[in-house]
Amino acid sequence: ILMVHYVTFLLEVPPPSCLYEGFHLSYSDKELLEREDRGESQQEILRRIAKDLPIYTRTNSGAIRFCDRCQLLKPDRCHHCSVCDKCILKMDHHCPWVNNCVGFSNYKFFMLFLLYSLLYCLFITATDLKYFIKFWLNGLPDTQAKFHILFLFFSASMFSVSLASLFIYHCWLVCKNRSTLEAVRAPVFRHGTDKSGFSLGCSKNFRQVFGDEVKYWPVPVFSSLGDGCSFPTCLVNLDPEQPPSPIGPIPTTKSAAEGRQFPSKPLRESQSRLLTTTPSWSDNEGHCVPGASNPIMIIEHEA
Repeated sequence: ILMVHYVTFLLEVPPPSCLYEGFHLSYSDKELLEREDRGESQQEILRRIAKDLPIYTRTNSGAIRFCDRCQLLKPDRCHHCSVCDKCILKMDHHCPWVNNCVGFSNYKFFMLFLLYSLLYCLFITATDLKYFIKFWLNGLPDTQAKFHILFLFFSASMFSVSLASLFIYHCWLVCKNRSTLEAVRAPVFRHGTDKSGFSLGCSKNFRQVFGDEVKYWPVPVFSSLGDGCSFPTCLVNLDPEQPPSPIGPIPTTKSAAEGRQFPSKPLRESQSRLLTTTPSWSDNEGHCVPGASNPIMIIEHEA
């Protein structure tokens, strides 16, 4: 029980200002945006700010995502929570059970919270089962304990079923490297929507959330890879003058090569390690090929 309460405490999302200061507009940039009309001149200002930032996902209209309330260029997989009234890195959902958002900084803790709670409910169900059987066979004394045993068994059983369903679903999301929001609405890249754009294979997807060191996987210690602002992806732009790569399959047509594009931007060491290691690249729903080029960015406000 103490472990469950500890994990719940760790589910607190840190302030966004300390996570992605580079994506916030400076005071001078805000003044420029306020003075300019909402048109091409404003887009030029945003394009200048975003050109060195690892921003690859777009709005449905093909524009760089911008948050008017937080006054920042949204990092990839970042969304604004109307309940918390702030942008959350790699936002999964707003959880009413912990009264907070689940995102990059606490997704591992949320998974462990589900696991610990599920194991606790299964333990209660298993230990109460023999007394529940005696209750049906009228083998218990006629006291108020009968109601307690009945209530405890059904409560633990129902919570076990619901927690198991939720935990299995989030395990599937981890293996696919998707958030709940991305499972509902696929992220938009330059070539269009792609629900598997961030998937690097089951093993690498799992290590993005739980880290490289196995000893930290079952304990509530932050070990996720990256900074939450940029993510490695299997979507790349192939250079026709480069030799074929032996790591993954290469599209054979020009349209296929131009259709899967992902620009070259700086990644942290832990993220780059996911791209350079040799284990499985391919996922069941897409192919990953190393390579990169710079995109032509169209920037406007997100609807």
